[in-house]
Amino acid sequence: MRRSFASRAWVRALSFALALPALGAESGAPPPAPGTPPERELILLNWADYIDPDLVKAFEARFNTRVRLVFFEGDEARESLLAKSQGRGYDLVLINGPRLDTYRRAGWLAPIAAEDVPNLRHIDPRWRETYAAEGWAVPYTWGTTGIAYRSDLVGEPIVSWKQFFQPAEALRGKISLVKASRDIIGSALKCLGHSLNSEDPTELDAAEALLRAQRPYVKTYTYVDLDEHSQLVTGDVAVAMMYSGDALMVKKHQPSIVYVLPEEGGGLWVDYLVVMQSSPRKKLATDFINFLNEPENAARLAEFLYYATPNLAAEKLLPTAFLQDPTIYPSATTLKKSEFAVPLSPRVTKRYNRIFDELTR
Repeated sequence: MRRSFASRAWVRALSFALALPALGAESGAPPPAPGTPPERELILLNWADYIDPDLVKAFEARFNTRVRLVFFEGDEARESLLAKSQGRGYDLVLINGPRLDTYRRAGWLAPIAAEDVPNLRHIDPRWRETYAAEGWAVPYTWGTTGIAYRSDLVGEPIVSWKQFFQPAEALRGKISLVKASRDIIGSALKCLGHSLNSEDPTELDAAEALLRAQRPYVKTYTYVDLDEHSQLVTGDVAVAMMYSGDALMVKKHQPSIVYVLPEEGGGLWVDYLVVMQSSPRKKLATDFINFLNEPENAARLAEFLYYATPNLAAEKLLPTAFLQDPTIYPSATTLKKSEFAVPLSPRVTKRYNRIFDELTR
């Protein structure tokens, strides 16, 4: 049985408190806890609820070290933390594929040698090659971006982005979106029949208009909680943009939650772990990545997170029901219209940021 998750309100408070010393450290890593040698503390910047704490404890015991977890709430929040510190203050960072090249060109990333992570041999090459990650980033999980909804609170099954962005009146004030500009704007583009990577000004105008028209129906642009207090569980939110595994996590607390990859297609993504160039603990960082990719550990992480693992050896250890769950492992037919996000031009990125800021302010 999965352990209970802390509320995201508490997690946000904790992540802010932990992030402050990291940003203020001139030499890179924040000072360790009293009595902890700095070379034996590994600092990981990650989403909340996105690591099995028991795996962390097992790593700490085996390597006689401490792992400090610093959390971010969304892609924009991670960007802000890293920009303020110029990529310093963390040993490992969880990033999404489209940001990999940006961070690499900024000089923030250390190369990852195959001999330092021998368990790379277990990882499906397609995920290592996506976003040209080979040698710079190690796949962590992969999944989709779609819609989670309460089947008992909506009038009819939701199957499309159109029902999400042009909702029924009964859903006014009952919709939640994720706090990430690429997901919000990309999904609006998919709703209109365009690529989620479109840079066409006319198509972006239409997506912005769609999002503005939806705004009265939106309760929050903050990601829903993932524990028993989730807005989807309490019914404060009836429909939410969510990542696939998170929807299954919340479904444990409310069986009427349904996840769907919309008929127009959704986002297909890969998350990666990267080692920061400023880290004085690069060997410990690669040890952590290698530890997570021991097949038994990778399988355990996948089950904890409800996400597909890129580790082929771990897949052999997973229950059949897990491997056959269409939310976790969608069929090729289901994924046919879904897309990976690719880096956008600076001009379009600036426009995305403006739209996002105006929607969420």
